[in-house]
Amino acid sequence: MTVNNKKNIEKLNVLLADYQIYYQNLRGFHWNIQGKHFFQLHAKFEELYLDSAQKVDTIAERILTIEGKPLHSFEDYISTATIKAKKDVHDGEGAVSGVIDDLKNIIELEREIKEMAAESGDDATEDLMTGFIDEQEKTLWMMKAWLK
Repeated sequence: MTVNNKKNIEKLNVLLADYQIYYQNLRGFHWNIQGKHFFQLHAKFEELYLDSAQKVDTIAERILTIEGKPLHSFEDYISTATIKAKKDVHDGEGAVSGVIDDLKNIIELEREIKEMAAESGDDATEDLMTGFIDEQEKTLWMMKAWLK
């Protein structure tokens, strides 16, 4: 493992932890949403957590590909993540605001990883982050539009 890979692996593990917390936040929003937007948001949160689950797997496999070890315990996720668990959110505005906050943090981290990967010549990780950012910027735009 090169020194550059080590730094990329460390940041990818932070992203992995963030995605695990984001995933669980989305599950909580999906389960607990109430109100007039229940059907719309219940389905949207399921779509988002299923996508997050796929990203978790992709990130872990990328870490393994560049000779790292992905975090794999909730204890590690909680201590490593930069986003926080959201509890007892039942209203649409609160849940969508939570998604927006989480995505802003995740996108910022993905941009940092993308830059690190480019500097270290890790084209595959750079491409992975580019794809994630593209998808999440669109989701972020849609969530912000929903709040207006």
